[in-house]
Amino acid sequence: MCGFVGYINHPTIAEETLKKMTDRIVHRGPDDEGFYQDENIAMGFRRLSIIDLNHGAQPMNNQDDTKVLTFNGEIYNYLELREELIALGYHFRTDVDSEVLIHGYDAWGEGLLDRIRGMYAFIIYDRKNQEVFGARDHFGIKPLYYYKDEENFMWGSEIKSFLDHPGFVKELNEELLPIHLSFEYIPSAETMFKNVYKVNPGNFFIYKDGKLSIKEYYHFEFKEDKSVDMETAKKQIVETVQESVAKHMIADVEVGSFLSSGIDSSYILNEASKERDITSFSLGFDDEKISELPWAEQFA
Repeated sequence: MCGFVGYINHPTIAEETLKKMTDRIVHRGPDDEGFYQDENIAMGFRRLSIIDLNHGAQPMNNQDDTKVLTFNGEIYNYLELREELIALGYHFRTDVDSEVLIHGYDAWGEGLLDRIRGMYAFIIYDRKNQEVFGARDHFGIKPLYYYKDEENFMWGSEIKSFLDHPGFVKELNEELLPIHLSFEYIPSAETMFKNVYKVNPGNFFIYKDGKLSIKEYYHFEFKEDKSVDMETAKKQIVETVQESVAKHMIADVEVGSFLSSGIDSSYILNEASKERDITSFSLGFDDEKISELPWAEQFA
């Protein structure tokens, strides 16, 4: 887990504002911090190191320093994309997956989103075209919020990072209170704060010249394939899970697994343990009648 913040710069904003906003999400990235700021934009980052621990500091520039990236997440097919980009003439300075994003956007623009596989939220500032590009993964695993009113535009991994910005007005969105109390979340792009919105899963935005445009790049559709027999379907499920778990295991640090003793977590732990030694974590209750902990211990 990492985290980032950013905003369109304004002459009335103090220099220390970016540091305060970034410190609000230090829990998301205790290993490192980084900042980028010019007359147009400010970007802050907190890092939790997983791949190439000694490199990959963010915000990260592309080869000619015309684009700047902040990224939270993991790109599971970054090694394949890295080879494609090397073939196109791009040079890599690190082994981190984030560098694939900055070069990939340089090469393919928004078409990058049709190529990457992973969980992610990222922002790329195009210095030459003076525009901000932001995207959230297909299923919304990683968070991305933004605040917009007539004078301000800011974004971040968590809403609390906006609190230190002088342009942020903390105002309850009272109209959504019945919805929140009914569902315990807001199903739309709105939040419980006025003028604060979520970037929906499978969406990206472009902010340029004070205007924000949002576009959907992915929409899930379930299509039943009745031509597949049971044995073929079983084989496909096994192969898909094995391949997916292997992709999730790429890391330069220890990988752990939550284990409830249910079918899904047990199956995933079983496949993960084939890739490397792995420690599982479980929660239980004193009352064994409602606790799954004994079963989790037995499986582990």
